[in-house]
Amino acid sequence: MYDLILFDLDGTLTNPEEGITKSVQYALRAYGIEESRREMLRRFIGPPLVDGFMEFYGMTREDALGAVEKYRERFSVKGIFENELIEGTEEMLARLKSAGKTLALATSKPSPFSKKILEHFKIAQLFDFISCSELDGTRNDKAEVIAEALRLAGNYENPVMVGDRMHDIIGAKKNGIPCIGVSFGFAAEGELEEYGAVDIAGSVSELTDLLLK
Repeated sequence: MYDLILFDLDGTLTNPEEGITKSVQYALRAYGIEESRREMLRRFIGPPLVDGFMEFYGMTREDALGAVEKYRERFSVKGIFENELIEGTEEMLARLKSAGKTLALATSKPSPFSKKILEHFKIAQLFDFISCSELDGTRNDKAEVIAEALRLAGNYENPVMVGDRMHDIIGAKKNGIPCIGVSFGFAAEGELEEYGAVDIAGSVSELTDLLLK
């Protein structure tokens, strides 16, 4: 049985699509790029933003870092609240806590934003530990985020990562722990299977059952 459960945030506990995509549009516009294709904008949900701007739009690292700053101009004020808790999430977390599980947040979203989102949805008290990236770029890689969560938690026999993208699975593997994928997030078709999720949950209810079995 899993005794330590690490949760991704975007696409796993919340649906941040509106806030992230509109903030990406805002940042791109500052560099003369008009992007209305939803499929292009959705690709920014999950991986580090600086990597997305470089990979998807061919920006230099310097321009990508500038784009991240523009993104945060909008996101920190408005985009952060253009978000919704995935139905059943609060109940799932409470049930896991009642069953004696230790819960940790492990997200590449910067710490100030992550903490504010947890407080906004009134679920911060359900987490024992929080590991995030920082605004200065510290722990930008998901493997580093997971490693920090494991360090904070200490010794547990059966830890597991829960996430919706390949970055969660890759980061978990680098730390020697399994990852359960959730198909209700933002992964492309077949992505979770390709990268080796040990289980895939199609709903919050199914995820709860997997974590309690």
